[in-house]
Amino acid sequence: MSLQKGKKNCITDVADVQVGHVTLYEKLNDTDTICTGVTAILPHKGNLFSEKLHAASYVINGFGKTSGLVQLEELGLLESPIMLTNTLSVGPVMEGTLRYMLSQHEEIGESAGTINLVVGECNDSHLNSSRLQAIRPEHAIKAIENASTSAVEEGAVGAGKGMMCFGYKGGIGTASRIVTSADTKYTVGCLVLTNFGQRDQALFADFPKIEIDTPDGSIMMIIATDAPLYDRQLKRLAKHTTAGLARTGSHISHGSGDIAIAFSTGNKYSHHANAHTESMTYIRDSHKVMNQLFQAVIESTEEAIISSLKHAETTEGKRGRVVKKAPLPSIEQ
Repeated sequence: MSLQKGKKNCITDVADVQVGHVTLYEKLNDTDTICTGVTAILPHKGNLFSEKLHAASYVINGFGKTSGLVQLEELGLLESPIMLTNTLSVGPVMEGTLRYMLSQHEEIGESAGTINLVVGECNDSHLNSSRLQAIRPEHAIKAIENASTSAVEEGAVGAGKGMMCFGYKGGIGTASRIVTSADTKYTVGCLVLTNFGQRDQALFADFPKIEIDTPDGSIMMIIATDAPLYDRQLKRLAKHTTAGLARTGSHISHGSGDIAIAFSTGNKYSHHANAHTESMTYIRDSHKVMNQLFQAVIESTEEAIISSLKHAETTEGKRGRVVKKAPLPSIEQ
């Protein structure tokens, strides 16, 4: 039996999680088109550096160019927005995110040392003239400033503007599920950046078997929950995105970067605490609610991927290339 969907059916159903986009689209000439963007996920409304969250990542296939996952794995803490963009723009997005975080925290680089910035990417160079590097640091800052708890705009927006999925127009997708334990409800939300798959791989639709010469592609999957979990448990959630991805038909190809990041808003970790011990409440691994959380991750990941296709629109990119909207049923209201 499927789990109940969240009110907005998106990652911002997890309280205080915010998402913002900046989308760039401009046809420059017969050859070049800017067709790209930046998406920012803010884990909570407070001070992200001072009030860190427990987090983890899981690399299903590592053909990707992310930043920040080494320290995320070592310490199990998230202290910045999670940023998404195209492969060749990881650098400027890191710079813009750093500028923003430095403006908010005078102690970074002084009394507090450095900050770990997390940036994920997919390759949008089939449609986007990525060599022009249109994304600048200011676009990352604007995406952060645009972030809100409203229903997330999906499809060919933000980092998803130039992305493809199963040979059709992909991009940003999101979904959420509600998990109940006794009198307590927890929310799991997933946001994906889809850029993978061929038409004959899709398990959720009978697409025309037309071969399109595109790279293997990638997907970034961001899981948020308010369930009180710590980093080892969050890695377990991140691993379960694999099942949701496989349900859609992905072969997790050689040249695909399939990466998941999971965080919990259930416990905050104070940067400025002086005590030499730390305590927190977390869900027992053996409790049945963990299986529901795993199910919520799988269902929301699968639906978010399909939703990225349903919301995207036919897009013309560089060299006159056109990627069509997937022939899928209309979005349920």
